Amino acid sequence: MNTDIQKYMRPGTLQLAALPPLSLYVHLPWCLKKCPYCDFNSHEMNPAVMPEDRYIDAVVADLEAALPLVWGRQVHSIFIGGGTPSLFSPQAIDRLLSEVRARLKLVADCEVTLEANPGTFEKDRFKAFRSAGVTRLSVGVQSFNDAHLRALGRVHDSRQAIAAVEEAAASFDTFNLDLMYALPGQTLEQLEADVTQALSLMPPHLSIYHLTIEPNTYFAKFPPVIPVDDLAYAMLDRITEMTVATGLERYEVSAYAKPGHRCWHNFNYWQFGDYLGIGAGAHSKISFPHRVVRQVRYREPKLYMDNALRGQAIAQDEEVSRADLPFEFMLNALRLKDGFLLQDYVDRTGLPLSTIEPALQEAQAKGLVERDLVQVKPTERGFDFLSDLQSLFLA
Repeated sequence: MNTDIQKYMRPGTLQLAALPPLSLYVHLPWCLKKCPYCDFNSHEMNPAVMPEDRYIDAVVADLEAALPLVWGRQVHSIFIGGGTPSLFSPQAIDRLLSEVRARLKLVADCEVTLEANPGTFEKDRFKAFRSAGVTRLSVGVQSFNDAHLRALGRVHDSRQAIAAVEEAAASFDTFNLDLMYALPGQTLEQLEADVTQALSLMPPHLSIYHLTIEPNTYFAKFPPVIPVDDLAYAMLDRITEMTVATGLERYEVSAYAKPGHRCWHNFNYWQFGDYLGIGAGAHSKISFPHRVVRQVRYREPKLYMDNALRGQAIAQDEEVSRADLPFEFMLNALRLKDGFLLQDYVDRTGLPLSTIEPALQEAQAKGLVERDLVQVKPTERGFDFLSDLQSLFLA
């Protein structure tokens, strides 16, 4: 598909007064080993034979072809996700970021996050990523319990996890630690031990996700026994209590941060901002004056590289329908503790408030949201029953 900008600029059914902030997502698809719970576009690879240079060539060609869609817009954040991006050499990341800087206008304090796994770094590697221009590391620990790490198919142990987080803290002013809860066989005491260990490392940002069994994963075929819902809720309550005590504020369903350390990139997703996604299987959401467009790149790395190098990286390209926009907006915005401004809904969907008024009234009657003339936010009950709340806005 070529990037014919005219088709995106023609008149349409929406009226967006201004375009939202723009982020860049770069997908690096390789891992040492596929985790049994993972449904991301990741592929096992021996780092010795990883086609680093060819892949970066492909990503740069992909970006080059996409430039007309975001011409003149500033980029507020870059997120390099995977896969396991820390398998790429610091030199490759340095080259990637230099190529991005040469083509896009980054804001002065642009946040640049790199996902890293504890089993893939040696001493000073994180410092080298810092020198390459990465400003924030997200360390995928998942657990500090060796038995749970084995059950999750992780390639690191708790000792490596602690060393990686300490190295991240030494090399970066801000970083994120990723944990999971409701793991196979996990008790409340074990969860407390994980969170205690995580908090003792003083991360400025903590992401904690409930293990979910996703379709097309090893766990979907061979489901492990995971904690029952009541225990999982008790775990979440305990996480919230423990994080508050150390000054981490829960600002999104799964995200806790010290003041000034929120993840700007994810915050932009949740506020229904725009993002250009490049790399194998990456998703984009881009706004134009009269439409919002979603794109997906080819998933399989070799196919992606072949196509991207020919300037044809896009596998799917479609306009989001007027009917789907309210749900798409709410799916993101209601994940935020502070909810959203009504004006942002109008600005980012190009739709009038009347399109969500009936659903908002119902949500309010059920005690799931509170609102005034400016803002809507989920109540504590709305936060606990988020999918019920979001589903009120389905087309």
